[in-house]
Formats: sequence, structure tokens, C-alpha cells
Amino acid sequence: MTDRPLPKKNDELELTIHDMAFGGVGISKLQTEKGDFILFVQNTIPGQIVKARVTKAKKTFAECRLESIICPSPEEVPIPYQSIPGAPYATLPIDRQIELKRKTALELYRRIGKIEDIETRLDEMIISPGTWHYRNKMEYSFSAIRFDLEKQEVVDDFALGFKHRGTWWMVENLDRDSGLFDSKLETSLSNIRKWCEKTGLPAYHPPGRHGFFRFLVARKSYFSDELLINLVTSEEGLDKFDTTAFVNLMKGILGSRLAGLFHTINNDTGDRVSPLQGSSKLLCGTPKIVEVLNGLEFEISMESFFQTNPRCAEKLYDKVVEYAGENSDKEKYIFDLFCGTGTIAQLLAKGTKEKVVGVDIEESAIEDAKRNARRNKIRNVEFHAADVGKFLLKYPHYRDRISTIILDPPRAGIAPKSLDKVLALGAARIVYVSCNPATQARDAEILMKAGYQLKKISLADQFPHTSHIEAIALFEK
Repeated sequence: MTDRPLPKKNDELELTIHDMAFGGVGISKLQTEKGDFILFVQNTIPGQIVKARVTKAKKTFAECRLESIICPSPEEVPIPYQSIPGAPYATLPIDRQIELKRKTALELYRRIGKIEDIETRLDEMIISPGTWHYRNKMEYSFSAIRFDLEKQEVVDDFALGFKHRGTWWMVENLDRDSGLFDSKLETSLSNIRKWCEKTGLPAYHPPGRHGFFRFLVARKSYFSDELLINLVTSEEGLDKFDTTAFVNLMKGILGSRLAGLFHTINNDTGDRVSPLQGSSKLLCGTPKIVEVLNGLEFEISMESFFQTNPRCAEKLYDKVVEYAGENSDKEKYIFDLFCGTGTIAQLLAKGTKEKVVGVDIEESAIEDAKRNARRNKIRNVEFHAADVGKFLLKYPHYRDRISTIILDPPRAGIAPKSLDKVLALGAARIVYVSCNPATQARDAEILMKAGYQLKKISLADQFPHTSHIEAIALFEK
């Protein structure tokens, strides 16, 4: 035992990472005059020696921000791609990534959901079919403030790439393939940056809220190998911007793969791609691309919500269909609540041949769902724009005719009042798809207290090289 004082906020420490908690949080320990003191450092790997800054200090633990890696973990391996902030575990072998995700996710169900035997209920660990170049959307930022990766210092410059970890104003140039998105576009990003800089129009200065170039967003179809590109700028100096020359630049880089090119005007002070007030113009091509999942076609626009890793999503959806099962009572329905554009509902209708009903409060999403169902000639599915809690009041003939409910909520999980409304529907089976096992574990305890049993659960590694993991759970009365 040492007489070392407890760390305080803003202290800079040299730490060895010993273990990992859920969400990619590395764990380190210090011996102090009051015993072991735990330090949590986001985006670190067991075995690394790091420099970290304390951001929040309590009596027994502290949360820290990673400043730099002093020494890599013995487990890390070289990769042929540029390291980026959004893929902190890219140098860790994928088998080890999966092992850590499995361990830390299951611990959540034990700790938060009070499910001690969660290991026995684990059905499958779904592995992404591709661990590199798997993303179908990427957002690159411009900034007049660049973080120099070689010198590890901040410089005034014209930058295009990814936000430096822990900042919203500073960008690291992407000079070569990150290994996550389209290699052709990413290896050309430095040429796009140089072209934009030569226009004489400045990159956006986030703290000063001035400048022209703001974002470059790309969306890809793995079915057609086509891309939609959206250049987001302010109006500042717009009259000096040659849109025809920019179109020719992107056509020269992507050729026939360029499905459509947009120019969006965003004068909002907030750091977001989609403006609260602004305009978007299609400069060339088509506004949509088509992706195929499990044999079904889906139209995707720049703004559509769609699974980021479509090939792994196919495996995840196969598991949802499996858990939904077949109804013996043909007068009952499968309900896909919070269905969005109806991807799961259509796959269920195709895979089970049962009657499927999709419900979502967003009318535009429901219109997209109906259009895609017509495109795929899916006839045993219907969609309704309605509040989940008020649905049976508006459509009383579905009362007591719901056999299975599919839940696919956002990361925050299901609000308590919404979960009460789901329970009131009285379904015999609930299939809960989650992009955040922590909130699913929380909701699992509520479902089990309401009379549902967690029959089995599968985990899906949809986002290799990141801390994210998804889960599909089957609950039955």
C-alpha cells in the first residue's frame, strides 16, 4: 500500500490497462492510501500503457479521457489501413474483439438484468461476414483546425477526415483507406481535400462558426456498388463555388459508380449534417440507391435510416425471423412496433408467410415502408402510422389477436410508459432487437417481472473494431 493521494479532476496520469468493461471502457487500478482506486479509460485495450486525463473523480473511481497511447498492448497487430478515432480496436485481432464483447455484454445482463444464468441462455454469437470495408455510410468533416497526427499537435489548416477523439472542432486528415468504408473513395479523399482548398473557399471553423466547406457524406449500396454523395456547405462564398467543376471531380473519381450527387446548404450553428433550415439540391444522377437484404430490395436515400452493415444485418434478421417462429393460429398476427421503414416487417412476412403488421408514429417512414412492400410484392404485410399506445383504440379488431411483438427501439431503449403499453397488448412472445445491451438488460428485468421468461439471446457483432454490439432476445409468457 502506498500513500499516494486520490486522483483529482484534470490530473494527467500514466496508466496500465488491465481489463475491459462494456462499451470499450478500459480498466486500470491505482493503489492509494485508501486502497484500490479504479480508473475507467474509454477506447483502450488491455495491456496498453496510456496517458489519460481525469474528467470525473469520485471517492472510489474516476473516469478518464484517453490522451495518447504510450505503449501498445502485446495483443495488437499491424494493419494496412490508417488508424481512425472511430475504430479504436482495429489493431486487436477480431477473435479477441469478439471475446471481449461477449464477456462484457453478458456481464450487463447479470448486473443490470439480474439474470445470473445468462450464459446458459446465450444462443449464438453472430459474426460479421466481413470485418473490413463493411460500412454503407460514412460522414467526413471539414475543419479549419487540424490535429497533426505526426507531430501530435493542433494547427490552423484545411482539414478533411474524422473528428479528433473527444473534440467536435478538430479534424484529422484521412489520407488513405480506413478499412471501414469504400477504399476507392477514401484513397481519393486527399485529392478531394486539395481540390476544395484550391477553390480559395475556407473550411468551416466550428468555434468561430464561419467558413464554407462543412461535411462530405457518402452512402453506398453493396448490391449495385453505387454511391450517393452529399457535399454540405454554408452560404458563405457560395457565389464563388463552381458546382459543375465539383460534379466533374466526383465523376472523375467514381465514374459510373456515382449514382447521385447532392449539394446541401447548412447555415446552422450546430455541428450536424442535416440542417434545421436549409436546402438540398441534386446536382446529378438519382436521389436514391437500392440495397438488397435477404432477397428483398429497399430504396435508400441520403437521409434514410438503414442498417450500417447490411451483410451482417441479413444474419441478424434471420435470427429475428427464427425467434418470431410460426403461428399455429392463423387468425393471429405478428406486430413490428416502432417499425420505421418496415425492413424487419417485410423480412418477417417473406420468411414466415404469417400476417405481419408494422406500426410507427412517423408517417413518412410508413409511406416508405408501403412503397418498398409494393416493390417487393409482399402482400401479407400492412403498415399503419399510429402511436403504439393508442393503436388498439383506433384499430380495435386487432385486440387479443397479437401472437408476437417485434421491438427494435433506439439506443435509449423503450420508455417506461411505452413498455407498459407494449405489455398491455398481451402478446405471447416478444422478440426484442437492441443496439444497446445495457438498456435491453434493464428492460429485460421489467419484462420478466411482468410474466415473460427470457428463453434465449443472441449477440451480433455488427460493428467490428468498435465497442458496439447488438442483441436479439426472445421472451415468452
